This record gives sequence, C-alpha cells and structure tokens, in this order.
Amino acid sequence: MTERSYNLFEPDALLPAQFYSAFRGGSRVAGEKRLMLAVLEDAVDCYRKYARVRDGQGHALFEEVRAWISSRDRAWYFSYENICETLELNPDYLRRGLARWQQGVEAPAPPAVVDAPAAISAAH
Repeated sequence: MTERSYNLFEPDALLPAQFYSAFRGGSRVAGEKRLMLAVLEDAVDCYRKYARVRDGQGHALFEEVRAWISSRDRAWYFSYENICETLELNPDYLRRGLARWQQGVEAPAPPAVVDAPAAISAAH
C-alpha cells in the first residue's frame, strides 16, 4: 500500500473553531446539520418514550439520554451543548422544557370530580 492509502484511515485533526466555521454558511454542510438535528430528535424521542420506564433497557436508554442532555461538556463535537449551539437552539431552554414535561408525566392525575346529584338522577 502506498503512504497515501494509509492516510485515508487516519482521522483529521481539527480545532473546534475550524470545525464550527464550516457551519456558518454554505450548503455543503447541510448534511452535517441534518445529522445533528437527527441526533437531537432521537434523544428527545427517547427521553419522552422512556421517561416512565423503571426497569430494563428502556430505563437504561432514558438514563443515557438524560445524562447526555444534562451534560455541559463541549469537548465532543456531537455533545448536546455543541449540537444545540450549531442548530442555534438554547440548550437550557430545551432542558427546562423536557424537565417540565417529565414533571407533568410523573404527576398523578387529579381525581375525577363527580357531581353527585347529576350522577344519581342520570342513573334513574
């Protein structure tokens, strides 16, 4: 093999500024943004789908997604923070929205209020 073919399998080293400068314009990076959006959509779907699951694989998926969304790490290109920044979304706003949604899901439903006189007359 030539030296050139070995380079095909070596990762390119980029500074974060170089990587993100590509997202500031041009249609050639639309695919990367679509991929980031797909990653974020999948995470939100998993969060909502498995929020009530308390055991098994579903719970493990929920915990993994919850940890990813909660993380403030920006070292990884596909971290929650970097994806939100690239897609021009406020990561804290989305976190708060998911937390409020989860609280609503976990809150017990209020008891049904029955109008006793109307229920008695309807039964007769």
